[in-house]
Amino acid sequence: MALSGRVGILTGLRYRGKQGMLNWILHRITGLGIVFLVGTHVVAAFFLQHIGDNVSARITAIYESRPTQLVVYFCVLFHALNGARVAVMDLFPRLIRYERELTWLQWGIFIPAYGLPAFFLLQAALIGQA
Repeated sequence: MALSGRVGILTGLRYRGKQGMLNWILHRITGLGIVFLVGTHVVAAFFLQHIGDNVSARITAIYESRPTQLVVYFCVLFHALNGARVAVMDLFPRLIRYERELTWLQWGIFIPAYGLPAFFLLQAALIGQA
C-alpha cells in the first residue's frame, strides 16, 4: 500500500496503532503539558520579581484553577507511570514481549490513582469549598 504511491490522505492518517501508539502520543502530549506548566511558573516568577504583583497574580490564578490542576495532575501522573513502564522494559528486555500486559497494568494503576483524587477535587469544587 505505502509503496504504490496511491495512498489517499484519509488512509494515510487513519490510526492503525494499538495501546503502544496511544501511550506514545499521550506521553508526548503530557510531556509538553509539563513543560508548559513549568514555563508558566517561570514566567509568573519573572513577572513577580521584575514587573509587579498584578501580572503575576493573574498568571498564578490561571494555573491554580481547578481545571488546570486536573490537567496538570493527569500530565504528571501519566507521564511518570508511562516513563516507569518504558524504563522497566529497557532495564529488563525480556519483558518487552509482555508490553501489552504492562500497558494494561499501567492503566490499571493510573485510572484509580487519577480518578479518586479527581473525584474529590471536582466534588469540592461543586460543593464550593476552597
